[in-house]
Amino acid sequence: MSTLPSDWLGLAGKTVLVTGLRNKKSVAWHVGSALQSVGAKPVYTVHGEARRAEVAKLVGDAPVLVCDVAEQPSIDALAGRLRSEGARLDGLVHSIAHAEYAPRPDGSPRPFHETSREHFLRAVDVSCFSLVALSGALQDLFQPEASVVALSISSTRIASPSYGYMAPIKAALDSSVAFLAKSFGARGVRFNAVNPGLLKTSASAGIPGYLENLLHAEALTLRRRGLETREAADAVLFLLSPRSSGVNAQTLIVDAGMSVNPFDEDVVRRAARPEEP
Repeated sequence: MSTLPSDWLGLAGKTVLVTGLRNKKSVAWHVGSALQSVGAKPVYTVHGEARRAEVAKLVGDAPVLVCDVAEQPSIDALAGRLRSEGARLDGLVHSIAHAEYAPRPDGSPRPFHETSREHFLRAVDVSCFSLVALSGALQDLFQPEASVVALSISSTRIASPSYGYMAPIKAALDSSVAFLAKSFGARGVRFNAVNPGLLKTSASAGIPGYLENLLHAEALTLRRRGLETREAADAVLFLLSPRSSGVNAQTLIVDAGMSVNPFDEDVVRRAARPEEP
């Protein structure tokens, strides 16, 4: 019986910039830990000094750099520092999202048409355009055949009131991945997105109604068990690796089959006959 080599993914010794680390529930944490387990070298970015001090305790000797992606000078400073240190990037993981939820006075979520211009545009800037800005600033640091992976969501076409305006913004991120893949195509740098189903993260805990949606999503998965953050991170690792060299400008949905199962028998029965146990 043959066995796979320990570095089957081909990531040993690779340097990957991982953005958006917050805590051990973050997708970025699971990605970074998985990278270290296969011998890669993650370099983390966080948006401020206070967060840097917090996450530095979690990542051992791995570098933690500050970059506020809403500020172009901060992005340029990150690129300048990496350049001055002779860094060469084999990968970039974009795991950044920001939204400000302002429910109605009674606590109910606002309908999409009541989204404020200020909140929407800031969310687009941080959650979507930051990938464009980072890619442009870091372009000369990417190794040939480097891989860039963005974290999106599987439900950009599902109008969930509680998730508000973030779904259209993630749809813009998905589209940006395709356009960046085209822009960088001649350089050999690939761009893809991982689109997970609902995850248990600290960021999601702040979304109104998220717990109910999470339980519903778990009921819709084909295995009757919710998606684990580790599973989304494993998909990111595959797209970072040379094993996925033929995959470019794609969105990889990782939702345990949730999206194909809206008419699950048990879910339909509970909706049609709520009086039954």
